[in-house]
Amino acid sequence: TDAKRVSLTGLSMGGMGTFSLAAAHPDRWAAIVPICGRGDVKTAEAMKDIPCWCFHGDADTAVAVAGSRDMMEAIKKAGGKPKYTEYPKVGHNSWEKALFC
Repeated sequence: TDAKRVSLTGLSMGGMGTFSLAAAHPDRWAAIVPICGRGDVKTAEAMKDIPCWCFHGDADTAVAVAGSRDMMEAIKKAGGKPKYTEYPKVGHNSWEKALFC
């Protein structure tokens, strides 16, 4: 594998882990793709230079969509340019649209 092209993704708790690992090891990832997760907005500065595309359903009752919205806003405020896709009327299974569209 090419260590400079490793991307990190996860859904639900894995989406939370994606944010956590990205913040802990920002130089390791070529890109991150958190799906229906949330993270600690205080760590956004560490992730600002990692290409990010985040997905969440606005009707998610397992992990509140505010978690993704807040992280995207925090990364933007830190100077990053994350991409965010929010699916209307989609619950916790937003990975179905994100991964199998």
